[in-house]
Amino acid sequence: MRVLELLTARLCHELSGPIAAINNGVELLAEEDADPGSLLGRSFMRDAVSLVSDSARRAGSRLQFYRFAYGFGQAGAIAGLAPHELATSFFDASRIACDYTESIRILSPDWQKLACNLLSVGAEMLPRGGRLVLTDGPLNLEAVGKAAALSPETKAALLLATPIAELTAQTVQAYFTGLLAKALDCRLIGAAEPERVRLTAIAASA
Repeated sequence: MRVLELLTARLCHELSGPIAAINNGVELLAEEDADPGSLLGRSFMRDAVSLVSDSARRAGSRLQFYRFAYGFGQAGAIAGLAPHELATSFFDASRIACDYTESIRILSPDWQKLACNLLSVGAEMLPRGGRLVLTDGPLNLEAVGKAAALSPETKAALLLATPIAELTAQTVQAYFTGLLAKALDCRLIGAAEPERVRLTAIAASA
């Protein structure tokens, strides 16, 4: 239940920003001070509509990404957009570039679900932006960028070494990703060097 509660809190946090921006745009549209027939009024309206549109698109992309990453599942099939398309939309207009290679796209839905959750973990390791690259054989995520770092807390959560009672909103994503890896009979190991972090799924017996 604690993992579920923390994931729910994380999801709400991810959606609160774009939804708040939508509300701000709607409030701007409700303003009556600007004459819609004037040049200033038309510019004002365009900016407000653009804010609402961009924010709604961002909220929708996050919802679809987390629907696949956190839930979803119908007889091993993928409904809607392919995972690599969800990942592309999720990171669109962010400071992080995502390379979801062809070798990952042909994996089973369960492995792609793990891949998407690894991307979410990797994004947290790039506070100043950078690049995330997913490769297969074994499943591997490389996070490259300035200030790229793997904290001891995240590393412990990936290994499922963190007691559930000590999980936080910052470590629950890594812990959940570790659980997905365990369900696939593997475990996650992390290695860090200056401006680069690697997360790799290896056989549980290795």
